[in-house]
Amino acid sequence: MSAPTAPVQTAKVPFQAFSQLEIRVGKILTVDDIPTARKPIYRLTIDFGPVGVKQCAGGIKAYYSKEKLVGKLVVAVLNLEPKPIAGVVSECMMLASFTDSDLSLLCPDKVMPLGTSVA
Repeated sequence: MSAPTAPVQTAKVPFQAFSQLEIRVGKILTVDDIPTARKPIYRLTIDFGPVGVKQCAGGIKAYYSKEKLVGKLVVAVLNLEPKPIAGVVSECMMLASFTDSDLSLLCPDKVMPLGTSVA
């Protein structure tokens, strides 16, 4: 049995800062390659119901095929500043857990209405 490792120390963020993030459930509608990107990334359109459809540039091509992504529910931050990536303006950021060699998109464990808030 190995000895327990010490917990990693991380910076503390005030709750007010976290509460300013608009995190919602969306459904991936389309997935396209971005051929001008330096690294392999997708351009995704995601439907957030009453909040609208947003565009996202995601570096997840090595982990998900287009077919696995279309129709998938995801969790994303919507109120970050838009960021241009390889000619695509990314309007939101999908959330994922990741290691050096793998990645998993965060998604609700049951079907939730599009645009549902996440806290």
